[in-house]
Amino acid sequence: QVQLVEYGGGLVQRGGSLRLSCSASERIWGIYIMNWYRQTPVKQREVVATITSARTAHYADCVRGRFTIATFNAQNTALLQINNLRTEDTGVYPCNVKTPTTDDWGQGTQVTVSS
Repeated sequence: QVQLVEYGGGLVQRGGSLRLSCSASERIWGIYIMNWYRQTPVKQREVVATITSARTAHYADCVRGRFTIATFNAQNTALLQINNLRTEDTGVYPCNVKTPTTDDWGQGTQVTVSS
């Protein structure tokens, strides 16, 4: 089981930027899908960005053009760059990695956008 830890959340004004990190305890080999989710009391959990081991990225309509996902680098860290933050982006952002045999989650990092 891979341990995932997220960093980079915080309080930011509307229109600002954040860079979230997802650090894995070990290198992830083979075929995988890496997801960033957003959890809120209203929408519960929704996927906002996905990248595959082939480096194909997908985005939810509500974040496309503002979020950029990057897969794991040599330091076993994946990134989510968030620009032009909106108040509706407020939530907890956990990362998730799925392989053919595993499904690992981090605890999430809190993003709060003030108006």
